[in-house]
Amino acid sequence: MESVQAIKQRFGIIGNDPKLNRAIEKAIQVAPTDISVLVTGESGVGKESIPKIIHQLSHRKHGKYIAVNCGAIPEGTIDSELFGHEKGAFTGATQTRSGYFEVADGGTIFLDEVGELPLTTQVRLLRVLENGEFIKVGSSKVQKTNVRIVAATNVNMFEAIKKEKFREDLYYRLSTVEINIPPLRERKEDIHLLFRKFASDFALKYKMPTVKLTDDAIDLLQKYRWNGNIRQLRNVAEQASVLEHNRTLNAQALQHYLPSGGSNLPAVISTTKSESDFSSEREILYKVLFDMKSDLNDLKKLTMELMKNGNVKDIQKDHEGLISKIYGNAGADESDISDIEDLEVLSIPEKTHEPIDIPEPPIDKYHFAEEIDEEETLSLQDKELELIKKSLERHQGKRKLAAAELGISERTLYRKIKQYDL
Repeated sequence: MESVQAIKQRFGIIGNDPKLNRAIEKAIQVAPTDISVLVTGESGVGKESIPKIIHQLSHRKHGKYIAVNCGAIPEGTIDSELFGHEKGAFTGATQTRSGYFEVADGGTIFLDEVGELPLTTQVRLLRVLENGEFIKVGSSKVQKTNVRIVAATNVNMFEAIKKEKFREDLYYRLSTVEINIPPLRERKEDIHLLFRKFASDFALKYKMPTVKLTDDAIDLLQKYRWNGNIRQLRNVAEQASVLEHNRTLNAQALQHYLPSGGSNLPAVISTTKSESDFSSEREILYKVLFDMKSDLNDLKKLTMELMKNGNVKDIQKDHEGLISKIYGNAGADESDISDIEDLEVLSIPEKTHEPIDIPEPPIDKYHFAEEIDEEETLSLQDKELELIKKSLERHQGKRKLAAAELGISERTLYRKIKQYDL
């Protein structure tokens, strides 16, 4: 078995990072077997080197090695590319064509960006992994193939499974052994080594002196985030090699080749969608109507207090929070309060037991007409109930969070839960 260092020299891999060495060790160990391997890592980290190592160290090294970029093939033709098609299977199929799985029989297929495969193709691929069988497009004949599959992806597979964009059973068949390639920002000691290698290659290619870095430029290089990883570093080295007249770069000169926004400062990034986000205009409309009803109830409460007491200042003091909620953070304007003070408070007569003469209603000559009650198309009460149920489901029964999302107090929410018998 070859050593890790020998494999690096053979396949041109630069770096001494422990995580990188561990990934190469795993590739060397699984190579003699026929186990399916899934290579994970960000875009540009060099995932394509691992399948080559596995193929060259396996007993299939004399067979074909085919690399397929699943994200670059249109959805309508990917089945034909992978499994082949019969003549006349679809428009433009003028002759029978062999797919990659038929051509690579006895060899290795590298499926790059496997997370981009359509669901229908994933079903076909699962069958190949399980028993080595596939059917050409437009054919009914089952064919056998003996192919080793090595896949790679930069997609978070668990998120893709959760969103039903990738089959869970296929993921576990592909990832019998998972090899992760670390991003460049986690390999700080390797960044300068890679830059020197790229600068030397481009100096030889363009027949010019090699670009070198000062200490402050090396420090800047190592602190940069490198979202594009090795691919981005290679582009920076090529630009500097071609454009710089001074072959020794300091940090100021190097900064021109690094896009802004690449700092390595810590940041909190939300990976989950907010529970309160509404996914449709209909739900937004229900939310607005629910808020309007809540504000209307608050206004009714204030109006009733005014009718009973008539003291505007006391009511304003006692219900300061309520007024702030209705009129905003600034509260009600002074002009609005002065208008309220000028209004005459209605007096509610005390209840008496004296009989009241109620005049008989006039005779309606259309009394025989049938009254038709139109069924209300939008029941606000039903929508209110629906919103409360959804909010409680989102927050797993936590009333405090649900009440905050609905814009009502926890006590009001408790009352409505009792009202609707939830």
